[in-house]
Amino acid sequence: MQHRKRLQVLALLVGVTLLAAACSDDNKTSTAAASSGASSGAAKPGQKGALDGMRGTTPLVDLPADFKTKLAAQGLDLQNTYNYGAESYDATVVIALAAEAAGTDGVDMAKQVNQVTRGGTKCTSYQQCDQLIKGGTKDIDYDGVSGSLEFSGNGEPTVASYGVQQFNAQDKIDDADTVFKTAKAPTAADVPEVPVEGTRAGDGVLKVGTFLPVTGSLAFLGPPMISGVRLAIADINAAGGPLGTNITVEEGDSSDAQNPTVGTQTIDRELSGNVDAIVGAASSAVTLNVIDKVTSAGVVMFSPANTSKKLSTYPDKGLYFRDAPSDILQGQVLGEVVTEDNVSTVGLLVLNDAYGTGLADDFTT
Repeated sequence: MQHRKRLQVLALLVGVTLLAAACSDDNKTSTAAASSGASSGAAKPGQKGALDGMRGTTPLVDLPADFKTKLAAQGLDLQNTYNYGAESYDATVVIALAAEAAGTDGVDMAKQVNQVTRGGTKCTSYQQCDQLIKGGTKDIDYDGVSGSLEFSGNGEPTVASYGVQQFNAQDKIDDADTVFKTAKAPTAADVPEVPVEGTRAGDGVLKVGTFLPVTGSLAFLGPPMISGVRLAIADINAAGGPLGTNITVEEGDSSDAQNPTVGTQTIDRELSGNVDAIVGAASSAVTLNVIDKVTSAGVVMFSPANTSKKLSTYPDKGLYFRDAPSDILQGQVLGEVVTEDNVSTVGLLVLNDAYGTGLADDFTT
């Protein structure tokens, strides 16, 4: 039994690599392969698969069925993948609410992004929050589809939802067995407000650019994320839009870290098109490749999927935000899973990069 327990926990930790759709790097193609059971040890009828019983953790929200239906109606083939659709939706809503609260689509709207996610009057939709702002309640607390957000002063959530997922005998993840856990960042992660730098003025019309994967190794995440932005813009505009007018959008491909030229060309095009905010990227590596160019232009960058801890302290002029949780929270959840399994001997097999070693450190802590 002890030997079996050791194998189980090793499989669980390998499952972090297989299951963690947290986009700290571009090694998430394994997520798609594992989820579809496309492994060399895939189970044959009547046999148990090699992954049977393996558990892993991933940033995941228990999405309502009606939200999934609305995402699927945005014209893209989701293939039953909803990863980061809610986060993309909320990122767009928060940007619009910040512009409304600030009264501008210029750089000063960045000063309101953290403020509209915590500490004020609760609201759960753009329309409801917008009515509060227009009624004189500037201090609002938007709780979105992806969770309560509660941004720290560095523009990232201090509360996040994770799914603990398990493979069945057919080497597939069975959604019916998924258990959801809420994680809170340690007190030290709730840092003071990062000052916003820049003088870019707005023109009264909020324009959002998307910087999400259409090509490359993360292309399977593109449809739900792009759909989330499209749905948010439709809901925002149906409610009258921020600053009394509709949001406009320019969509673009971020690709992945192996194709950096695609991303830089998209950013150049969108900045030339005078976007006020960019939703993306999915990969932290892609974000780190362009963040200086975006923030130097005085433009807000808001990722629905970055999780690398490098971005928590990056000198971003107070213009970078994310509603995907830092890897520090996933370490806590993974520790809980091991404890629940009564495991006392743990083996670690990690990616030798900022994502893998960082998550290993947080798990160990």
